[in-house]
Formats: sequence, C-alpha cells, structure tokens
Amino acid sequence: MQPRTYVVALALAALPGALAAQAAAMTAPARVAASPTPVADALRNQEQRYARILVAAAEAMPAEKYGYAPTPAQMSWQAIQTHLAEGNDFLCGKVAGVTAPTRAAVDTTAGKDKLVARLKETFAFCDSALAKVDDSKLAETMTLFGTNPYTRAATIMITVGDWADHYSQESNYLRLNGVLPPTARPRTP
Repeated sequence: MQPRTYVVALALAALPGALAAQAAAMTAPARVAASPTPVADALRNQEQRYARILVAAAEAMPAEKYGYAPTPAQMSWQAIQTHLAEGNDFLCGKVAGVTAPTRAAVDTTAGKDKLVARLKETFAFCDSALAKVDDSKLAETMTLFGTNPYTRAATIMITVGDWADHYSQESNYLRLNGVLPPTARPRTP
C-alpha cells in the first residue's frame, strides 16, 4: 500500500470519533446554575437589557428629530416613545398582577426630555413590578386587548416581543437619521 493510502485510511478511521466528539461538545448542556424560576429570571434579564438599550436609543435621537417618521403611515419617534411607556405600564402590570401607576398623560408631541423621563419611569415600574414574579402562575389566564384571554406565559412573550419589535423599529429610524443604534456601537472596555 502506498503511504498516501495509509494516511487517507488513517484519516477515515479517525473521522467518526472526531465527529462524535464534536457532536457531543455541541450538545452538551451549558453549566448554568439551576433556578426555580427560569422563565421569570429570563424576563427580568430581558427587561434590564431592553430598558438599557431602548432608553439609550431614545437619548441618542436628536431632539429636533423626535417628530420624525419615515413615511406618513408610520409612527413618529415621539409616538413610539409614548407607546412604549404605555405598554410598559400595562404589560408589566399584567405580568406581575399589580396595578400600574396612574400617570398624567404624555402627548405624542411632547419633547425629548419629557418622553425620555417617562420611558425611564415606566422601566423603573417594570423593574420593581417584575422583581417578585415567579414561574408558579405561568398558566394563569388574564385578558389583554379587549376580552382576549392570554396566559401569563404568553403575556411575558408578548412583552419581550414588543420591546424587541420597537427596538428594531427604532434602530432603523436612528440609522435613517445618521445615528448608530446603541447595540451597533463598539463596546468600550
């Protein structure tokens, strides 16, 4: 047998073992401390992340661009901020099973300072409301959006989805105005 044949045969013989080791490494569970409330913990982590990046996005948009909307059919930047603030109070209150604070209405034409302050207030409410949420009532139903029943688990998913949806929307608006979105900026050491 030629030396090249030996090398190829040896490589083919070792290949199944190498592939099996790689597959085992890829499917091995991550070593994460077990939590009795993994869903609630994940929600709190997402709330902290989206509070940080949505507030950073609101602060990044220049005040003179708060009336900006890419087309007349789309929400203005101001309307997005108002919608997020109202949604935070409503959805975090529902998920936590607590009454959201009564706040004076903020007009969708309010300026940057008022809208950023309101957004921060509502994320502070979410932070405190979600602090005691656990996984024991994920199957409990509640009504959202009229008389439509949703489980607490579904409401959690709707809440995080809403934050993600609006951050994506805001990222596009920022880029259309020459501003780099917070998550696209280089990390500082």
